[in-house]
Order: sequence, then C-alpha cells, then structure tokens
Amino acid sequence: MSRDPVIANTASIQKLMDLQGGAQKQKKQIVAAKSAGGGSATMTKLIFNLVKSIVGAGVLSLPAGIAAFGNAPSAIAPAVLLITLIGSISAYGFALIGRICAITSSSSYREAWDKTVGESTSWVTAFSSTFSCLFANLAYSMILADTFTNLFASLGIQSTRTQTLFGVTLAVLLPLCLMKNLSSLAPFSLLGIMGMVYTAIAMAIRYFGGAYGINGKFAGSVLPSFGNKGASAVLSPNSFILISMLSTAYMAHFAAPKFYTELENNTIERFTTVVNSSFGISIAIFCIVAALGFMTFGSDCNGLILNNYSNADSIMSLSRIAVALSIVFSYPLVFVGTREGILDLFNVKLENRTNALSDKLTLLTLAIITAGALVVNDIGFVLSFAGATLGNALIYVFPALMFNKMVEKLGSKATAEQKAEVKFATATCLLGIAMGGIGAFMSIKNL
Repeated sequence: MSRDPVIANTASIQKLMDLQGGAQKQKKQIVAAKSAGGGSATMTKLIFNLVKSIVGAGVLSLPAGIAAFGNAPSAIAPAVLLITLIGSISAYGFALIGRICAITSSSSYREAWDKTVGESTSWVTAFSSTFSCLFANLAYSMILADTFTNLFASLGIQSTRTQTLFGVTLAVLLPLCLMKNLSSLAPFSLLGIMGMVYTAIAMAIRYFGGAYGINGKFAGSVLPSFGNKGASAVLSPNSFILISMLSTAYMAHFAAPKFYTELENNTIERFTTVVNSSFGISIAIFCIVAALGFMTFGSDCNGLILNNYSNADSIMSLSRIAVALSIVFSYPLVFVGTREGILDLFNVKLENRTNALSDKLTLLTLAIITAGALVVNDIGFVLSFAGATLGNALIYVFPALMFNKMVEKLGSKATAEQKAEVKFATATCLLGIAMGGIGAFMSIKNL
C-alpha cells in the first residue's frame, strides 16, 4: 500500500492542526489552567478513552466503502487520502468544540449550543443526539444478527438471521436495556478497542498468508474480485458513500465537552494534543483495516467485513466473538441515550420519568429497532446514510455554527485569529452540507 497519498496531503493536514494550535493566542480569553469542572484525568488516559470512543464497529464497514467506488488495488491510495483528510477535519471539529466550551465556560454540547446559537433551537442538538444513538443501536442490532448467525453456523447450529436477532434481542439485549444501573458494564467497554486491534491483526494474518486467495485454505468461501476501477474511480459520486461512512466512524463529537472538562490542567494546548494524538491513532487503525479488507476481497467486500470470512476460520471466529461481546455490552449504554433523548424531545420532566414509563418506552423502542434491523440488512447503507445526515451535522455543521456565533457575540473582544478562522469554519460547514446531501442521495440510490 503506497504512502504517497498521506505524504502528499501533509500540507493540508498541517493547516488544520495549525488552526487548532492557533488557540494558543486566545489565552487571555480562557481561564489559565482549570476548567469549571476541575478535571483530574491524565492526557494518556483521555487519549486511550477517546480512541476507544472513535474506533468502533463503524470501521468494519470501510472496506465496503472503498468497494463502492473502486475494484482495483490502486483504489487504496485515494481511500487512504480520504480517511486521513476526513479524520483530520473531524479532529478539527472535535477540538473546536472544546475551545468553544473553554471560552463560553460550557460543560456540555447542549450548553455550548445554548450560549452561542441560542436556547430556542436546543431541540436541534437533542434531535441529533437521539437519532445518532438510535442509528447506532440499529447498526449494532444488524451486526449482532449477522455475527451470531455466523458463530452459530461455525458451531454447527443452523439459525436464520431473523431467528438469531429475535433470540439475541429477547435473551440478551432486552434484559440489559431494562437495567436501571449500568455502572457494572463499564469494565467491559475495554473489549471494544481490544476486539478491533485483534481483528486488524487477524485480517493481516489472513491477507498476507493468502488464505482467501484462489489457492488459499478458505478459497471455497468468498473469492477476491478485482477489476480496472482504480485510483481515478474516486472521482465518481460513489466515493461519497465512503466519505459518509467515515462521518459515522469518526463521530464522537457530543463527548468533546466531557473530554475537555475531565482533562487535568486543561489548557487548550493540552486538549489539542489529546485530540490530535487520538485521531491520529484512529486514522492509522482505519487505514489498516480498510486496506486489509479491500485487498483481501476487492469489490466483493460485505457491508460488515467479518461476513466475508469463512465460518470455519477459527481466528476470525474469535474476532466475531470479541466484536459481538463488545457490542452487547455497549448496546445498553447507547440505548440509554436513545431512550432519554426521546423523553427529552417530548419534554417529559425528570420527576415524571418513572420506572414503568421507562420500561414501556424500552420495549417499544427496542421493538422498532429490531424491526428495522430485520427490514434493512445492509449495514453499509445504515452507516453511510447516518453519516451523511447526522454525522456531517455533528462533525462539520454544528461546531462551525457555534464558533461563528460565538465570535459574533464576542464582537470587538474576538481576536484577529478567531475572526480569520470564521472563514475556514464556514468552509467546513458548507463542505459538510454538500457532502451530506450527495452522500445521502448516493446511499439511498445504492440501497
């Protein structure tokens, strides 16, 4: 895999990082070292936690994102460029939110929105948060249905996708989502990043070992398929499917205020270091998994790359188990965001959120998600459509709107650097809108 695309893109990436570093000149507007919350987390801990938040199940769809526009090995080059560029812009948006929180003394995404754009439109953030969680739960249900079906098959147990999904939902997901205290699930969150690292290693073993080649050990399953659509194919509209998937994959921006307030001695410089380091590691993992999956199966990459591997492949079965366990224990944590977001949208006061109401809403919402997972079985579509709509809004549009409004309210107190950055923030906002529109259209078209 060539490194030229990454090297060629160094200048544009450095420009993004310089904009983040430009916050050093805004010290006079920010309380010197501590946040309102008095964070105590070290930079190392937050880098690990942020990588864990970014590198999730979305990375397993990226090989299919490359296959959406190309079918020749050279398609890897522009794909790596896109993964790196989108990751860098996503890092800029994440850092921008932290800077907004620092200047406005905000401790949450919604509070930052209220203090910049205005409280009258707070429903926008509530809507985005709710449906980003809803789409995540939908994707999780689809992954669990496919993964457990393949795991059962490797054990000689024949089960349809529908039967598997109903069984997993009723026996595992429903009890977990009905739990009132989810603190006991926190230790299992480590499984996520461990599972992805193991999956990347397993994919590398199978690719370099040629196990899925024409004469490979598992040649009887899905054979690699390559054609003549190489690097130049990235110019086709289908490349927006990969771009939209990346918006979902990198989406962790609602957590930016939390990471800023939890950072010990949270100067903007230290926060920017956390963001750049975390996104840099995540970009590397995304490039590796996307390249290995595509180079192994070419244009036949499934929306969930694990589905391409044979049920008889023991090391990939272990990967399925790791990913499945990670999602099972992450599911209720995300589901809380979905359920509470629905209650927020309907303005249900905290004192009226009884256990009975919560249980009824859990049953209804989980039923709707399960029905959606049965009707739609293309996870690539779910991730690309969610990325084109909610992902682009959270990563590109909302941070830029908040920043521009903040600078407008600062008036003469705004620095020259902030005023100049408004143009760049506006450009990322317009870019997000354009990519979102085209990406959503192409996702639906290719469904």
